[in-house]
Amino acid sequence: MGRNVDVDDLVDVRMIAERLGLAHPQTVGNFALRYPDFPEPLGMWGRTRLWSWPDVEKWARDTGRLE
Repeated sequence: MGRNVDVDDLVDVRMIAERLGLAHPQTVGNFALRYPDFPEPLGMWGRTRLWSWPDVEKWARDTGRLE
């Protein structure tokens, strides 16, 4: 059985970068490659990876990247 996710919680690299105050969306991709605890994307929409914002937000708070 799949996971239920509110579509309003779906974010791409650009949205994550904006919410974390990052200058470059590519930094999000680097986080995904560099940190094994960075949340896995939930899936793809075309060629765009999508994450659950609550998952990313928790990771960011737990690692001190978001107050």
